[in-house]
Amino acid sequence: MKSQEAAVYREIQKNTDMAMKAIDTIAAKVYDDDLALQISRQSLEYAEIYNEASRQLIDGKAELYRSNALSDAMQKTGIHCHTMLNTSTGHLAEMMIRENNNGILELEKVLRHNENAGERPVSLAQQLIGLEEKNIKNLKQYL
Repeated sequence: MKSQEAAVYREIQKNTDMAMKAIDTIAAKVYDDDLALQISRQSLEYAEIYNEASRQLIDGKAELYRSNALSDAMQKTGIHCHTMLNTSTGHLAEMMIRENNNGILELEKVLRHNENAGERPVSLAQQLIGLEEKNIKNLKQYL
């Protein structure tokens, strides 16, 4: 597997891993049943894409993305701080929209820096970008 392919797959893993962890942290604070269902569905879709990226890296005998405890703790702490005084549905949806936007930006950057990654990793990254855009559209109704 080319290094550019692996870089794109690892960014996909990172992006989806962070999204699933954010959803896990926020889910306990969600009191709107529709929003809870929405983010649960998102988590499942992220898991499917994460698993596909992992499969491709394993098949290509490339190193997988590994999150570290510090970044995980920082993410959870940030979410808890931003929801300490406000757990309204609109606020939680806005936080999720921001996370989706950040994910799109990071994926666009990695695609620009790895132009020769090949069709499969680019296609999976585009699929993830499409998911992020769909999530933003769906979450806007809760603002």
